[in-house]
Amino acid sequence: MKVVIAHNRYSSAQPSGENTIVDTEIRQLTEAGVEVVPFQRSSDEIGDQPLSEKLLLPVSPVYAPRAQRELTELITRERPDVVHLHNPYPLLSPWVVKTAHKLGVPVVQTVHNYRQSCANGLYFRDGRICRDCLGKPFPYPAVQHSCYRGSKAQSLIMATTLAAHRGTWRSLDQFIALTPAIAEHLLTLGIREDQITVKPNSIPDHGYSREPGEGLLFVGRLSEEKGVRLLLDSWARSATGRLRIIGDGPLRELVEKAAADREDIDYLGPQNADGVRAAMRSANALVIASTWLEPLPTVIIEALSNGTPVLGTNLGGIPYLVGDAGWLVEPTVDAMSAAIPRAAAGGLRPEARARYLENFTPAVVLDRLIGVYEKVRRSAAS
Repeated sequence: MKVVIAHNRYSSAQPSGENTIVDTEIRQLTEAGVEVVPFQRSSDEIGDQPLSEKLLLPVSPVYAPRAQRELTELITRERPDVVHLHNPYPLLSPWVVKTAHKLGVPVVQTVHNYRQSCANGLYFRDGRICRDCLGKPFPYPAVQHSCYRGSKAQSLIMATTLAAHRGTWRSLDQFIALTPAIAEHLLTLGIREDQITVKPNSIPDHGYSREPGEGLLFVGRLSEEKGVRLLLDSWARSATGRLRIIGDGPLRELVEKAAADREDIDYLGPQNADGVRAAMRSANALVIASTWLEPLPTVIIEALSNGTPVLGTNLGGIPYLVGDAGWLVEPTVDAMSAAIPRAAAGGLRPEARARYLENFTPAVVLDRLIGVYEKVRRSAAS
């Protein structure tokens, strides 16, 4: 089988989990014997583009002429069985779906966010969940609130793109939804249920420790949508043992102050993968306090692989990931503070490890991905 992996890489100035996921899937597919043909552009290219291409940037999310030419040449030369699209913005454009279909190649897309209907892809604005654009023929609230990169002009371009490509998404052969929450999002857009397959991401198995840990651990960006304030307020009301925090972001000073004021909070700053893994194994539970509809926080899968249960809010993809390997609460101080003592007391380590082995190992997830490719290939052939 031959698969084109199409992805607009995010800027290297902003580390992207999506870039990592794409690279990991390419490696795993290649190791499994699938012939992978990368078709990737990078947002890092924009600064070095000739003036003629820079002038076309405002329309490239709707139609990117260079990308269509290059994809046409690649498909004509390689004759792939499937095109697998990840992020199309801004240098590929959803128009690549039309280009592939014109050449008789089915298209699969992994949906990493909500950008089919939301300009910033988050369903989150001004500290709250927002679906103001959902169902509107033209998502004018995105322009009104400058939702895309804080710019009305750029928000207008993205809003126009969303309106122009509503039909493009409905024509796609198969969507890969990372969680059932993403699948529900797609259904609200008029995507048929038989066009959607739920397939999460995976992480490698590094083994786990059966030894009990201590207290709670937070790993993530220190920002509003990650629930940093919610976590600190809840901990102040119901502290049990120790809370360790790993990460960086706009609320770093808030976390540093909390750690300075309280002996039971340790701020460990950013950590590499080994540091995060060690911290997880020494914690009784990971806490995910997200206040937005987070599609798939990979840190939960990492915790489960280490046998660390999870205390999480009941939003987005979090309930699907946690399952019976933790505790789910409303994103409120009352609910979170009430659950902290239970999570900090430990337990559920075998359940966490079992959930990882059953659902999120590379072998399990890769088998689902190849199954999607086979499905659309058979459909196209028939």
